[in-house]
Amino acid sequence: MTALAQRTGAINLGQGFPDTDGPQVVLEAARSAILAGANQYPPGLGVPVLREAIARHQHRFHGITVDPDREVLVTTGATEALAATLLALVRPGDEVVTLDPTYDAYTALIALAGGRHVRVPLAPPDFRLPLDRLATAVTDRTAVILVNNPHNPTGTVLTQAELAAIVAAAEQHDAIVVVDEVYEHLVFDGVRHTTIAAIPGAAERSVTISSAGKTFSLTGWKIGWLVAPQPLRDAVLTVKQYLTFATGAPLQPAIAEGLDQPDALFVGVRDRLQHGRDLLAAGLARAGFAFAPAPATYFQAVDAAPLGVADAARLARELPEQVGVVGIPLSAFAAPEHADLYRSWLRFAFCKRDTVLQEASDRLARLAMRD
Repeated sequence: MTALAQRTGAINLGQGFPDTDGPQVVLEAARSAILAGANQYPPGLGVPVLREAIARHQHRFHGITVDPDREVLVTTGATEALAATLLALVRPGDEVVTLDPTYDAYTALIALAGGRHVRVPLAPPDFRLPLDRLATAVTDRTAVILVNNPHNPTGTVLTQAELAAIVAAAEQHDAIVVVDEVYEHLVFDGVRHTTIAAIPGAAERSVTISSAGKTFSLTGWKIGWLVAPQPLRDAVLTVKQYLTFATGAPLQPAIAEGLDQPDALFVGVRDRLQHGRDLLAAGLARAGFAFAPAPATYFQAVDAAPLGVADAARLARELPEQVGVVGIPLSAFAAPEHADLYRSWLRFAFCKRDTVLQEASDRLARLAMRD
């Protein structure tokens, strides 16, 4: 879809990357670190200043006490954290349970680890987790329950009750819970995000993954991390040292600087994203899409059925020519057996400048004037 946007000159609201830089204080910290000579291999675990900042972050925002020397690992983005975790914990033939629609990297990484992918579909239009289907999907063959919370591509936020059900299923079948929380600070309208480690019973059997890319609009830096009990952390480290070995030396202290910034910075990031969501939503509503405002992430999921559209994948291919905007069909993220649930749904990214979102909103509104 990005290639289609480039070919047609359409506004690309398909791929989730910001079009503005992150906080100046973080950028300046990286430049200072480069000039100060932080340009050689850092420790494989990550530099101490960042591991300590991650531990402070977990306590400050989630009330979780973390040992920066034994329970934290810095990675080359959340994707490497996910890859190393699955390669460390999944043996060929083990099952990995995810939520459908599933972020596409999960499918590939599970395959690389030799695992069998089992999906539990979130039910539209509110994309809540059906606990009965979760209980059926998790069995003694399940090695990992892999959860994206807040959830991409639907934008939903799992409730404490849903998270507790995931942990209970993992306890019952001796599985590890791996939670991708990269959108943890991008939660809107007073909705509360709960980290998995705060759920009773989760701390000893969970790997919590996050990154700086989404929070600070620095997706190209690829600085991520995971927090886990030492035996799990060390198992993942064993794999990571043969992937990237180490991660961007001058960028690590810069992200530490960012994580220690006052609450106002995090609130400002959240509020700007919520404003962008609302700006885009105005055009989506005028176009006639059905949706509830996304409670989190970079993305708004919308149902095109009220427009008489049964196949959102076809609409996604036509939109660049019709109105000059690119989105992605939710069915592209789903297993074939679940695709019909999301057949009329599209995902649009709102992590863009106001001028871009206003123009996209105006263009999308033209759909209401089609014959």
